[in-house]
Amino acid sequence: MNAIIVDVREKDEFAAEHVKNSIHVPLADFSRQAPAIFRALSGKSILLMCRSGKRAALAASQAASFGDGIDLSVFQGGLTEWKHQGKPTLAADGTHLPIMRQVQLIAGGLVVVGALLSYFVNPSFIILPGLVGAGLTVAGAFGFCGMAEVLARMPWNKA
Repeated sequence: MNAIIVDVREKDEFAAEHVKNSIHVPLADFSRQAPAIFRALSGKSILLMCRSGKRAALAASQAASFGDGIDLSVFQGGLTEWKHQGKPTLAADGTHLPIMRQVQLIAGGLVVVGALLSYFVNPSFIILPGLVGAGLTVAGAFGFCGMAEVLARMPWNKA
């Protein structure tokens, strides 16, 4: 394959496993970083990749606004399909849950605990699931997740 692979997964996902010599441009920073990278790769085929292909498709739709002349395609099925085809990847030795899965576990746990506490102890505990829901709404609307930022600084998430 002669295409340059641009991986649009998040930092922790890329660090855990990626295709050798791929370029990392997280989807969250794609519209800011990719235009300069694509200009530097002018004339080369670019293959966008993520875990399953969905984020790469989103990146491709953002790239449409960068102008013509970009030879761009999405690797359908992403890294999952890449490995299914028996193609090699580079994987980190110590694996841990990706930060977004950690966020989902913690947020879900807080919602369940808050709901149980509000039912069995005091109705005022209903504020806990409300705050978690508000945080998730902000994360979805603005692309900033405070819990993910805090988790990224935890010692078990250091590369």
